[in-house]
Amino acid sequence: MQRDPAADLTVFEAASRPGGKVITEKTAEGYLCEWGVNAFLDKSPRTLELCEEIGVAVLPADVSAKKRYVFSEGELHQLPEKPPQFFSSRLLSLPGRLRVVGEVFSGRAKKADETLAEFGTRHLGSEAFEKLIDPMASGVFAGDARKMSLKSCFPRIHEVESEYGSLIRGLIKLQKAARKAGKKDTPGPGPGGILTSFEGGMAVITDTLAALLGERLRLNSPIAGISCESGRYTVHTHGGATEEFDRLVLACPAYAQASMLADLSPVFRDLVGGIAYPPLAVVCLGFERDRMGPGLDGFGFLVPSREKREILGTVVDSNVFPNRAPEGRVLLRTMVGGARVPQKAEQPDGALMDSVRSDLQDILGVKTDPEFAQIYRHDRAIPQYLVGHVDRLASIEKELERFPGLLLTGNAYRGVSLNDCVLNAEKTARTLLEGPFDG
Repeated sequence: MQRDPAADLTVFEAASRPGGKVITEKTAEGYLCEWGVNAFLDKSPRTLELCEEIGVAVLPADVSAKKRYVFSEGELHQLPEKPPQFFSSRLLSLPGRLRVVGEVFSGRAKKADETLAEFGTRHLGSEAFEKLIDPMASGVFAGDARKMSLKSCFPRIHEVESEYGSLIRGLIKLQKAARKAGKKDTPGPGPGGILTSFEGGMAVITDTLAALLGERLRLNSPIAGISCESGRYTVHTHGGATEEFDRLVLACPAYAQASMLADLSPVFRDLVGGIAYPPLAVVCLGFERDRMGPGLDGFGFLVPSREKREILGTVVDSNVFPNRAPEGRVLLRTMVGGARVPQKAEQPDGALMDSVRSDLQDILGVKTDPEFAQIYRHDRAIPQYLVGHVDRLASIEKELERFPGLLLTGNAYRGVSLNDCVLNAEKTARTLLEGPFDG
């Protein structure tokens, strides 16, 4: 999709750099650390097309990144990649595995909007929920599975359950249909796709897009408020300046949108501002490979809340993308806090580092001191799609009907991943170009 040459575009960015939560730092020690987003799945053609359009080369993850673990009952268990591995895995007890097989009899939900916990327990049993769904919710959303909405967080799973009543039956039928249609990639139980980034880290894509905007991008330009008169929107900057626009897109975090729109509509203030963002701390540690013990192959591991550990999980970044650490070094990226235990993310640096190192020693046997350590703090990290999120969006859309030319987007609404943001950005751009708007 190409920019309309007739469009007069201005982008306001509050920060001194573009990219939002996409920040890549190359340290003096030679480590490449991601402050936020660390990769995307190549299953979305639109993101790959965008990369090609702007001339950036993608970097697929190492094949070993498909190997993932869950820490449970004192040991690491590899997540099964195929059905035979599931039956031989000791992650779930024998009764727990049999309960998962019984999913074919679980039936459709009786609620319009279930939590991940309600869905997981009803379909897979309490043990599978605690050891699989619960850590997945914290790994993807830094969220609490007992509050998050299945319909909003995983809409495709909700659709399959609604149509087939059982995920297993639905998956079998979808795979048969895909093979019949001659498709090489058949639906599987996982999200699908290959983890993908860039040689210089995720900031490559946002920096390139920012460069293409040129002077149309204004950094260090926070917005104090927005007003509307006669169908035109006035943007009020913190410096006291004002500018008028025919159409306005807000793509910043929901809490920032709510602040800007507070005088325009109390409905926006309350509904948009009601989307929660828990705190999250990302702790990056670099080690000499020969001194850190056996380490871990594959992507990394997640920790269920039942384990009562300090950390949510750890990614071995140097396994996923080998250029993330110097030769002979290992880069670990550990998440702490989130909606489950927000107070853990707010610990002082020393206590936070001690908590992470203690868990890494117990889980991975890492006893040596790191040669590199860095903490990246998100006071408000990933937006939470709680039960009722769909109704919240419907109410926001209803209020938007009063304000033609105003569009709200970003990862607070319909998908938190980079792929979701790219798709939603294109939909927003098409709406801007095609309308309908009054006037």
